[in-house]
Amino acid sequence: MEIAADPPETNDTVTSPDQQAEVLATVVAAESVLTKRFGARIQLAEPEDLGGSERSIVLRVKVASSPFSLPRTLAVKRYVQPPGTTPRDSWIREAVSYQLFTALTAEDRMCPELFAHDGDSRLLVMEDLGRAPTLAGKLHGTDARAAEGALLSWARSLGRLHATTAGREADFDALLRRQSPPSAKDPLAEHGPTAVAALPALLASEFGIETSPAAAEFALGTVALLDNSRHRAFSPSDSCPDNNLITNRGVRFLDFEGGCVRNMMFDAAYLTVPFPSCWCAYALPPGMTDAMLAAWRAEVRVMWPDLDDDEVLLPRLLDAQVFWVCLTTWQYLTVPDIDQLGSGGAVDTPHQSEVLVARWADLAKAAKRAGASAVVDHAETVAAAMRARFGDRTLDLYPAFR
Repeated sequence: MEIAADPPETNDTVTSPDQQAEVLATVVAAESVLTKRFGARIQLAEPEDLGGSERSIVLRVKVASSPFSLPRTLAVKRYVQPPGTTPRDSWIREAVSYQLFTALTAEDRMCPELFAHDGDSRLLVMEDLGRAPTLAGKLHGTDARAAEGALLSWARSLGRLHATTAGREADFDALLRRQSPPSAKDPLAEHGPTAVAALPALLASEFGIETSPAAAEFALGTVALLDNSRHRAFSPSDSCPDNNLITNRGVRFLDFEGGCVRNMMFDAAYLTVPFPSCWCAYALPPGMTDAMLAAWRAEVRVMWPDLDDDEVLLPRLLDAQVFWVCLTTWQYLTVPDIDQLGSGGAVDTPHQSEVLVARWADLAKAAKRAGASAVVDHAETVAAAMRARFGDRTLDLYPAFR
């Protein structure tokens, strides 16, 4: 198989020798995968580091030579394997997720188009969406109106993503079977049930809090959402603000390392918690959550008319909220190095304890609206104990709303 004879020129944004070696390996692998995919030599150049993680390298590359009509630039993501880890499940979920969307029409494709992928090198070559701002950038900016508009656009797009992928679980499963399916189809199933079951003992040992039988039973009941056959759709799994681009074609979702088909209430809880998988989440201004939920609901009601009924939607949203709060509290109390829970990004973030206290306080309010008295009492008790331990500090609003 023929690839570029000369090593690709590396961009100035990549400085250390180790980084340059990884970038060079990624570009060469991408050329090889594209050549195999299209059957002719394709050369890439001028790689630019887009900021991956310890698990992956993400680059923007220029298409320097191609006999085909390819975009001027492409995005390349290659999974690397830190010592003691196995990222293959993440690669499989992401590759299958992009395959699912690439099979849809351009109008329904709410993520980058997938041009090529390869399991041996754990590499994806995708559409480059350019330098569009992220939702995180809007929230950490200075324009409150722009931040509000971005949140509402994101909520509508999330609902549209759910409606578009309704009934496509069989397609997703078929694509999974072509790979070596992950041990757990839904990443939440890996630790969620354990977290919910173990949390009462943790709260007792850490804060001296006794969980009432009614509150424990309610929490355990939320695990059923993992297997519920209603209201299932594709989930990005980690729809944190920095994984959403605000483009002139609407919001585009990125980072499908946990992509799966599951009960979409886990995603809808991102509107009410907010962003439950993210420890970088600040608070939203009054009324914003209701407006976001209405925007999401307007899209999903097309496929699920029953969600227009508060008696159907709100109890399920509360279940998802309880599940997320239990899971993230368990994470906080069991992760040895608490700094690992941070976003690792360049923007300022609140302390994790402030996020946690706010989540329990918000849970008490949501449970009160739903008439779940056992959850109200428990959530208020936990929030009070955490304030006593961590300090009575209110979680700040996102910078754009201050």
